Amino acid sequence: MPSEVVARGAEAVLYLEKQKWETILVKERIKKGYRIPALDEKIRTKRTRREAKLLSRAARAGILVPKVLGLENEKIRMDFIEGKTVKDSLNDLPEKERVWVCERIGEMASFLHRNGMVHGDLTTSNMIIKDKKLYLIDFGLGKFSQKVEDQAVDLFLLYEALKAAHYKYLNESWQNILKIYKQNYSNAPEVLKRFGKISLRRRYK
Repeated sequence: MPSEVVARGAEAVLYLEKQKWETILVKERIKKGYRIPALDEKIRTKRTRREAKLLSRAARAGILVPKVLGLENEKIRMDFIEGKTVKDSLNDLPEKERVWVCERIGEMASFLHRNGMVHGDLTTSNMIIKDKKLYLIDFGLGKFSQKVEDQAVDLFLLYEALKAAHYKYLNESWQNILKIYKQNYSNAPEVLKRFGKISLRRRYK
């Protein structure tokens, strides 16, 4: 079946494979001509496998993510989650639904961090609402880490994304996210303390 490209970035291209009963999303890491070919293949394969492992562990941790259907060197085949991103919908939601979404974001972040993962691009662009459920996608910049600094950076990226795209509801949204994050993650006080230091560093750069 012909493939349909849905996104193209610096690191990967995403396209759809339409099969008889379902549509599958394929993420394929792009070759880098400036690297030695053997090294390039090794790097792309390693990062692809890491992303697949992160998706699988996130699913086991209770986070809704695309299901990994297959892994082939620099390609991941996974469920296609078709819905609206939080970035495109949060500002237009009624207050009750907006609060629900933010609480689910806090839950996602807490489940990630307490299970030794950071997303690396924890923004509302990478969260999809489908059938009254919230999914987290694109673990391409993610890694396994229990470092307070890495977790605080995850939250800082999320805060900056809210400030940029959802400024009208920034304080309300952030407080609802943190409420659930702190309820579900015992190390939240240390992470938020580091978050404050990162915010100060960025402010005075």
